[in-house]
Amino acid sequence: MKCRVVTIARSLGAGGEEIGHLVAGALGFRFVDDEIIIRAAEKAGVSPETIAQVEHTQPLILRILDVMGRAPLDPVAVPVTPDADDPWLRSMTYEGIIERVVRETAAEGKVVLVAHGAGMHLAGSGGLLRAFVTASPAARAERIARRDSIGERVARKVVQESDRQRREYLRRFCEVHRELPTDYDIVISTDVLAPSRAAELIVAASKG
Repeated sequence: MKCRVVTIARSLGAGGEEIGHLVAGALGFRFVDDEIIIRAAEKAGVSPETIAQVEHTQPLILRILDVMGRAPLDPVAVPVTPDADDPWLRSMTYEGIIERVVRETAAEGKVVLVAHGAGMHLAGSGGLLRAFVTASPAARAERIARRDSIGERVARKVVQESDRQRREYLRRFCEVHRELPTDYDIVISTDVLAPSRAAELIVAASKG
């Protein structure tokens, strides 16, 4: 398989971002994470901070839809002034914008896409490797406690809340009601594996 796109889903504290950077460097690919939020915000005509919050605050979707009903998503692709009642514009919800940007980014090729449900949005695409980087809740809580200088009890709650939000995100924006290992081509636990070794495994898998 000639891999053009690698997506990395990750649990908080599993090291997915670091691994993503290592994979991108080894393959000579571009690393994309927050860029998805920035590009989606540009299309929606709102600030990146606002669109990022939508993942956790449902009412903000209505604010974005209101903006989208009054301004074109893409001045090049949509040169006319949109009507607030335009059904196409009204149907472009936040999840639609994110998916569109993910697909546009993937179409450019040679990219490692981290988070934002990229693997789910691109399922079935050619030249795609979907990886999931995770670890046990205990291991992740210990890392977060050490990294953020907080107590392990607090860190455990942070992990639990992050996992809950991740499940909700997949349900709301990717229509995934139960995430399975079979949703990915490779699943890696970093309980024991170092980020460098995990990255090596993903790189090897991307080369078939």
